[in-house]
Amino acid sequence: MATKTKLKKTKTKKKSITIKPSAKSLNILRAASVARTPWLVHGFSTRTGGSSKCYGGHALNLGFTAHDSKAAVEQNRQAFISAITQDGNRLGVKAKWRMVNLRQIHSDLIHHISEVPKDNAPLAGDGMVTNVPGILLSVLTADCLPVILVDRKRRAVGVFHAGWRGTVKRIVEKGVGEMYRWFGTGPSDLKAAIGPGIRGCCYEVGPEVRSAFEAQFSYGSGLFRETKERNEVHERYPLFFLTARAPGHSELPKKIFLDLAEANRRQLIDTGVPAKNISDLGLCTFCKKDMFFSHRAEKGVTGRMMAAVGIRA
Repeated sequence: MATKTKLKKTKTKKKSITIKPSAKSLNILRAASVARTPWLVHGFSTRTGGSSKCYGGHALNLGFTAHDSKAAVEQNRQAFISAITQDGNRLGVKAKWRMVNLRQIHSDLIHHISEVPKDNAPLAGDGMVTNVPGILLSVLTADCLPVILVDRKRRAVGVFHAGWRGTVKRIVEKGVGEMYRWFGTGPSDLKAAIGPGIRGCCYEVGPEVRSAFEAQFSYGSGLFRETKERNEVHERYPLFFLTARAPGHSELPKKIFLDLAEANRRQLIDTGVPAKNISDLGLCTFCKKDMFFSHRAEKGVTGRMMAAVGIRA
């Protein structure tokens, strides 16, 4: 159901963040565009306020990583679930939320969740959709983008893990299609939230990544920017290099940066989601290592954040 249209690039509104601390000082980020939906529970975690002793201490690591204990991660997950659902109980009745996780493989595989999988064994894939109350759909990130979709008309939700591989495979575009398939969702009824992830300011990629996007999207080249490698000697003595450079020496190599958030925003627009319905928190995990985990900035020795969404009973 995706359509390709030539669109003018518009700036997504970035002032759409609500930071809500819990009793344990967890900072949970929420997108204002979907937070006003009364039956919705959602949140993007940060790295602080948890029980993990690694990754700087008191870290809210929500992934079962090699450096952390299972007990600490389970405690962190309970704290996160409590923080995002504490205002979701009606008439004082405590709801029992069941979380569904994925074994993420940087794919375009999306699962329709009608019940919690047996033994809660993680499904392989990078996206989930549901219209069943009481189920929290979640994805883990540490630079890749989490994207949440909400159909306010039909009370249905989806969550997606969008790294560059999943994005070039059109995972969020296919997510809109899956919501139409299972729930009859019209793209114009969708609200979308793009969470924290590595941004175009810091996401350096190779030429093969640019080639992959340019092969898939008519606007692919516009998702990248280039800068030259910095050389302090070259900058201090430019005339020396201009007049005395040996034959055959080329210019300094260029760095290529990908705007992953814009790539996902454009996919949503191409499916028919109104630009005004797309919120981007605009936060870079690489820039803000004090606030987020970053796989790239911390050279792989880091924890995982979580994005979760669910429907209140």
